[in-house]
Amino acid sequence: MSDVPTRTVFFISDGTGITAETLGHSLLAQFPEARFRQMRVPFVDDIDKAIDCATQIREAAREDGVRPLVFSTLVNPDTVAALRKADALFMDLFERFIGPLEVELGQRSTHAVGRFHGVAESNDYKRRIEAINFALAHDDGVSSNGELEEADVVLVGVSRSGKTPTSLYLAMQFGVKAANYPLIPEDFERNRLPGELHKYRGKLFGLTIAPERLSQIRQERRPNSRYASLDNCRYEIEAAQKLMRRENIRWLDSTTKSIEEISATILQTVRLDRPGY
Repeated sequence: MSDVPTRTVFFISDGTGITAETLGHSLLAQFPEARFRQMRVPFVDDIDKAIDCATQIREAAREDGVRPLVFSTLVNPDTVAALRKADALFMDLFERFIGPLEVELGQRSTHAVGRFHGVAESNDYKRRIEAINFALAHDDGVSSNGELEEADVVLVGVSRSGKTPTSLYLAMQFGVKAANYPLIPEDFERNRLPGELHKYRGKLFGLTIAPERLSQIRQERRPNSRYASLDNCRYEIEAAQKLMRRENIRWLDSTTKSIEEISATILQTVRLDRPGY
C-alpha cells in the first residue's frame, strides 16, 4: 500500500456537488487498494470558476505526480470545456446519462444549470422538510401522547446504536417521518416497552450493535464510565435483543452496515414506498 500514490479526486458541480460525490464514492469503493484525497467543489456555475477549478486540478497533478480524477455534473458546455483543459481523467456524469435518455425519451433535455433545485417547490421536497422537523421533534423518546400516530416508523434500540442518524437520513432522503426511542435499563427491569410504544408495535423497528463497537462509541462520549463499559454494553445489548424478540419487533444489527443499507432495509421491511430523489 505504501507504494500506491495518493490520487486527488474532484467532485465538481454547478450545485451542491452531492450527486457527483455520491455517485463517485460508489465507483471508487470498487477499488479498496487505491488511495484517494477527495475534494468537493460546488457551485461552479460560470467560466471563471471553471478556470479556477482547472488550476486546482493542475496543481493537484503536480503535487501527486499522477492525473487527478474528476467527477462532474456540470451542464453548461462552456464551463465543461474550460474544465476539460486540465489534465485529468474527466468523467462527465451528465454526458454519460443525458444523451441515452434523450434518445430513449425522444426529446432534448433542458441542460439548465441547477435544474434539480426546482424540486424545492414540489410536494416531495415539502414532505422531506416536514419529515426532518418531525425527526428532530421526536428524537430520543421525546413525544407526547398520540404524536406517534403521524410516524411512519419508530426506531428502538439502546443508546448510540444509530437511531438518530438513521431517522434523519430517512427524513432527508425519503421524506419518511421517523421517531426514535432509546431502550434503557429501566425498560429491561420492567420487562416491557417504554411509554406508549405498545400501541404502535406495527411501526417499530429495532437497531442493535456489537457490544465492542458500542463501548468504543460510548467511550468517546463518556470516557471510563459505567455507561461505556464493555460489561454494561453487553448487558444492554443482550437485554434489548431479548425484549425485541419477545415483543416480535423486527430488528437489524447496524455494526457493519452503512446508514444507506440500514435505511434501505427499513424501507423494505416496513413497506414504506418513498422516492429517492
